[in-house]
Amino acid sequence: MRNILRFSAAIAGLSFLVTAAAGDDPLEDAIKARQGYMQVVKFNAAPLFGMAKGKIEYDAEAAKTYANNLQAAAMMKNGAMWPEGTDNVSYAGKTRTLPEAWTTYPKVAEANQVWIDATGELARVAGDGLDALRSKIGAVGEGCKGCHDDFRAEDF
Repeated sequence: MRNILRFSAAIAGLSFLVTAAAGDDPLEDAIKARQGYMQVVKFNAAPLFGMAKGKIEYDAEAAKTYANNLQAAAMMKNGAMWPEGTDNVSYAGKTRTLPEAWTTYPKVAEANQVWIDATGELARVAGDGLDALRSKIGAVGEGCKGCHDDFRAEDF
């Protein structure tokens, strides 16, 4: 729980810095904030996938920390990072988010719930051994795909 609180405090601090350094376009700032969020997710997910694939030695404490961080990220109320009009048509070259993220709502919310559930399941077992990690990491990947396949363009 302390890791989740620390992670949340770090994200809040990052959000403050992003706001303090905000430019003239709040919609572009929202795009930058969610791209930062995705980098935090990637930073924590990559080692877990590496452990599961045997590319990184399994470390129970690290796995638990990374999984808790992912769960904290998934639980964030980050709707402010997703204002309508911040798609790859309106902001070509700045985001890969497709307009369908807004036009097919609540489909994106349903996909996000899969991500939330998967990270919660992973956080419960990630430190319990490599087999336990492997049993739940696939659902996290599917949670990522749930949004990326339908709501993200391949390229800018």
